[in-house]
Amino acid sequence: LVPFISMLFLTLLLLFLALFPGAFSCCTKISDEIPKGILRRVERFEIQKADGLCHLEAVILYIEGRKFCVSPRIRKVKKWMKKDKHKIPRRKPHGRKQRRAKIIKKKEKKP
Repeated sequence: LVPFISMLFLTLLLLFLALFPGAFSCCTKISDEIPKGILRRVERFEIQKADGLCHLEAVILYIEGRKFCVSPRIRKVKKWMKKDKHKIPRRKPHGRKQRRAKIIKKKEKKP
């Protein structure tokens, strides 16, 4: 009887995790302040709504593999999101280096 109950519990747990994958990644506490330096280093973000599994409205900021939960009502965060700064620029090689490499290639081709 004990193995049956433990197997049933494990099956129900796996079913719950499959149906609700975000259940354990909700923010449970949020910060009401955030330094500007943190906003500059954000790699990506998510908006957590206060419906469904998560019962708290939050903006989740990801910085260097860490997760920061902040209030969506913070003026700095609202302004940052409106200015499209949340579109994190991809790192591109410096333009001057690219041009220099092209010039060198052209010189090598000429006899």
